[in-house]
Amino acid sequence: MERPIRALTLGCTLKPTPETSNTEALAGVVEKELRKQGAETELLRVVDYDVHPGVSNDEGAGDEWPIIREKVLAADILVIATPTWLGQQSSMAKRVLERLDAVIFETDDAGRPPAYNKVAGVVVTGTSDGAHWVAADVQAALIEIGFTVPGQSWTYWNIGPGGGKGYTETDQGHDWSESTGKAAASNLYAVAEALRANPIPAPPK
Repeated sequence: MERPIRALTLGCTLKPTPETSNTEALAGVVEKELRKQGAETELLRVVDYDVHPGVSNDEGAGDEWPIIREKVLAADILVIATPTWLGQQSSMAKRVLERLDAVIFETDDAGRPPAYNKVAGVVVTGTSDGAHWVAADVQAALIEIGFTVPGQSWTYWNIGPGGGKGYTETDQGHDWSESTGKAAASNLYAVAEALRANPIPAPPK
């Protein structure tokens, strides 16, 4: 029997566990829908790990990125969930992308980069503008690394210009963000299944 599709969400909040994360609350909508589709899900809060700066797979003593990297490579679906600060993704999200840079230069036995035939999506929240830019910037990096990013595989929430209450403190805009998140999950799962059946071949030499 074929194993279930595996989905990993990297929560890139700046708040350590057990503080409430608005971004992870919205990411939970995507996770719930992925489970309905048949996926196994896991959410990992990056700030709870000692991820050193750098662009290699292992930055030496105490670096816990290899733990996260192993989970990323074992997943079929990767979701980057990030808050918006100053109109940009969080430093944790940026660090994840920098550390994933190393896999661009690796190949499996078939000559494919490790991120080939894996799909990726993005969840963004914030109390100010910038969600569209953050989603586009993160997706562009994921594509360069080798992930497949399906159409409409993202969702976001923000309160609008000027700041205000966070996602978990208000119901404003939740219906749209949640329906968009469910659609993202459905698209991610469908493309993951399609790539499992018809994998992308190794790049021509």
